[in-house]
Amino acid sequence: MDGLAAPEWIITDGFTDYAAALADMETRAAAIHAGQAGERIWLLEHPPLYTAGTSADPAELLDPRFPVYDAGRGGRYTYHGPGQRVGYVQLDLTKRGRDVRAYVSALEGWVIDALALLGVAARRADSRIGIWTDDANGREAKIGAIGVRVKRWVTLHGLSLNVAPDLSHFGGIVPCGIAEFPVTSLAALGRPASFADVDAALADALPAFLDKLRSSD
Repeated sequence: MDGLAAPEWIITDGFTDYAAALADMETRAAAIHAGQAGERIWLLEHPPLYTAGTSADPAELLDPRFPVYDAGRGGRYTYHGPGQRVGYVQLDLTKRGRDVRAYVSALEGWVIDALALLGVAARRADSRIGIWTDDANGREAKIGAIGVRVKRWVTLHGLSLNVAPDLSHFGGIVPCGIAEFPVTSLAALGRPASFADVDAALADALPAFLDKLRSSD
């Protein structure tokens, strides 16, 4: 959008501790709200863990084989771990439109556009937040998750995209409360990609994502 600087783009190599990432996001959100810091998109990777959203049902934590964290975001249980690209998106919706539903839709579209650049046809699914595609068996499968929190109109959390994780790790939970559909990854689809490839695709698709967010002023 005219007059808005592009968000700071940060890539952190190696594993980032989840609790440290949460604390960092909270600090940055407060600074953005106070006008003391700019917007940020932070791409990283976590060690194996499960996160519980505000709607998490304990019955959907099937096997807590990894640490479980209260994420504070919307949604239910999800998994983060090696081979999964996580993107924490911190934007000021007072400047980009105070419409959380439109923001979530734009996030989904951003990942879908990036996957298209990587040769994967992905889509939204009615009544199911996230990024969906057809797996090697022709079944509808989830390749990316969306989970957001908005605090004083600054966004926290964001997205995760399965690049080449151990898909068996998802078996400890009912991912996002949806038991009837499997999860998949770029590697499982026969579209191997590095984090650098994924990050480049996200960067290429970023302008269209930001352009979908219109000021409500």
